[in-house]
Amino acid sequence: MHTRCALVGMPGSGKSTVGRQLARRLGLPFVDLDHRLEQALGTSIRSYFEQHGEPAFRDHEAALLAELAAAPGDMVLSTGGGVVLRPENRAALHQGFSHVMYLRASPEEIFRRIRHDRTRPLLQVADPLARLRELYQARDPLYRETAHYVIETGRPTVHTLVNMVMMQLEMAPGA
Repeated sequence: MHTRCALVGMPGSGKSTVGRQLARRLGLPFVDLDHRLEQALGTSIRSYFEQHGEPAFRDHEAALLAELAAAPGDMVLSTGGGVVLRPENRAALHQGFSHVMYLRASPEEIFRRIRHDRTRPLLQVADPLARLRELYQARDPLYRETAHYVIETGRPTVHTLVNMVMMQLEMAPGA
């Protein structure tokens, strides 16, 4: 099965974890956009944000995404939570990947999962749950616009989520 799958969703929705397992199950290369960006930037995303600001980071993110979307070959791509903020990124995902999956989780569920994580720059605020609610409000329509499929994550195990994505891939036209 020819598969170019990208996972989008809020920070902490499970994109990297599910993506890694999905790629293993499909026998495909796994690309974590944030990890690739950190390698290219030579520093953590949080540190880059602090030193250069979000717009500079988003420029690098857009360039790398465009490169990956144009690259040949099958892959599973895990994106950063804010990748959908730029229209050119939404277009690159939609055009460069035959299957874009939105791993949808509520702000409360995400907060439960990542409340102790200090590496996420946009959540280093006094009230991270309020920040997650703001981000969700702004980004949910963009994730929906970009995605071919919405996968409700809720509380299933990673294994169950991977099975849900596999089922969507198997039912997709041309599968």
